[in-house]
Amino acid sequence: MIPRQEFPKPQFERENWRNLNGQWQFEFDFGSSNPGEYHKPENSLSKVITVPFCPESSLSGIGYKDFMRTVWYKKKINISEEQLSGRVLIFFGAVDYRATLWVNGREAGTHEGGYVTFGFDITSLLVPGENDITLRADDDNRSGRQPRGKQSPYTGSAGCEYTRTTGIWQTVWLEFVPKIYISRVRTDTDYRTGCVTFSSEIAGGDPAGMTLSAAVSYKGEKVAEVSVGAAVTNVFSVTIPEPKLWDAGKPELYDVTFSLGEDTVRSYFGIRGVELKNGAIYLNGRPVFQRLVLDQGFYPDGIYTAPDDEAFVKDIRLSLDAGFNGARLHQKIFEERFLYHADKMGYLVWEEHANWGLDYSAPAAVHDFLPEWIEAVERDYNHPCIVGWCPFNETWDYCGRAQDPRLLRTTYLVTKALDKTRPVIDTSGNFHVVTDIYDIHEYDQDIESIRRKYDDTKVGERLFDGWSSRQHYAGQPIFVSEYGGTWWSPGKEGGWGYGKAPEKETEAVDRICSITEYFLKNKNFCAVCYTQLYDVEQEQNGIYTYERKPKFSPESYARIKAAFDTVAGIEENS
Repeated sequence: MIPRQEFPKPQFERENWRNLNGQWQFEFDFGSSNPGEYHKPENSLSKVITVPFCPESSLSGIGYKDFMRTVWYKKKINISEEQLSGRVLIFFGAVDYRATLWVNGREAGTHEGGYVTFGFDITSLLVPGENDITLRADDDNRSGRQPRGKQSPYTGSAGCEYTRTTGIWQTVWLEFVPKIYISRVRTDTDYRTGCVTFSSEIAGGDPAGMTLSAAVSYKGEKVAEVSVGAAVTNVFSVTIPEPKLWDAGKPELYDVTFSLGEDTVRSYFGIRGVELKNGAIYLNGRPVFQRLVLDQGFYPDGIYTAPDDEAFVKDIRLSLDAGFNGARLHQKIFEERFLYHADKMGYLVWEEHANWGLDYSAPAAVHDFLPEWIEAVERDYNHPCIVGWCPFNETWDYCGRAQDPRLLRTTYLVTKALDKTRPVIDTSGNFHVVTDIYDIHEYDQDIESIRRKYDDTKVGERLFDGWSSRQHYAGQPIFVSEYGGTWWSPGKEGGWGYGKAPEKETEAVDRICSITEYFLKNKNFCAVCYTQLYDVEQEQNGIYTYERKPKFSPESYARIKAAFDTVAGIEENS
């Protein structure tokens, strides 16, 4: 059975596609030397791997967890004459880190970056009948030249860094399209007027004389339609009568079908607006306190890759059941399927890159980081669940060298140029350079100590994190983007969490609830993010276990949910 059979890009879906997951040939290349000239179609590889699972995972069938500098993949595919009459595109959901593709022994393209989708038009390299697809992946997460997130740079998992992911870790697929086809559509909405603007790009040739159309429906009923004469780039709008707004817990979505000649793409969008004012984050014109949880996107059997599509739904449901209304997706750019389910479930999301491992002090860091971050923002721009961007997390000094503030400033400005509709946090925690929201990390486990720090009604007028020489508060809304981390792992030896581990369950729950209720009621704050949704390997501070099993009694979960359901200070009288 082919794993992960669902279409990987639900906001840009075609019917004529082929899933290439399943068994591929596989080979280690520890010296990065291509000793067997693996890219040649007549040569085979000695092992078998199950794609899209990384070779470190048990689901891949390999389960090798030490460093792999280079790995190779190979698969034979059949292509018909009819399919070659149009164009054949190949896509990789993600390959960590540098990927080179050969088709029938000829190089088809390269991509650098371990977290976002990329693809190539391979039509001219294919022949009718059997074809050889070979991929090389190079991954050196100790170089300081590539973002690795929470992937461990050590021999094994340690502290808050976990099992690595090498090579292919998301779905591989083909799309069969006409010679001239729709390559991208960006969707902008205005919640006040119901105006929806589409910005499209056409690839493969000049579409002069062709018609591009968009048909919008709501729950199966057509509500708007527009057609324009096609150009290589197009901007056109429709107005939705009596628009239904996408909101936290109220996921109103519209379906839209784009057509250009024989090419048809199915998509969807949500109408909503995010604004910052009065020290709060507003959603559709009202302050909404963001009750978020830290989600690291790790799985016991798939590492970076969810074992199935239902796993995304389960994680969101577990979060909602515990009282959260969204998540900070931490140190990893998640699969688009997760964002799709967040869209469908009315779940708020902050997207973050996997910046750990990058040397923030080096001038080259902007070249190593920014191109993939741009790809991520462009890939995920249309998802209504995303309410903010956070390219960096905790940019502590690298090997004793201070971060280059130009890296953060440039990334912030580029993100704002790409997206003027969402707030941007330059780096979560330390050290801020220029940011729309001032966020802090607070792992104090003592509620009285926290009160002494934050009871001041003018807390925003002083810098409360002790780094006044490195950053300065300038009146932004304040977000406690990491807190809690209460260490609770009954029946388990070893592991770690923040602070001294409670001696009994009621003590753990008291700690979680008292701190949460305090931050929600304090009008200085517009959002919180609790660490974390589930344990990850040796880090034992989740609301659930790594296997997504309960850690607390039903009564304790009811108390935790009630704490997060507390009416926040900024929501009073709204």
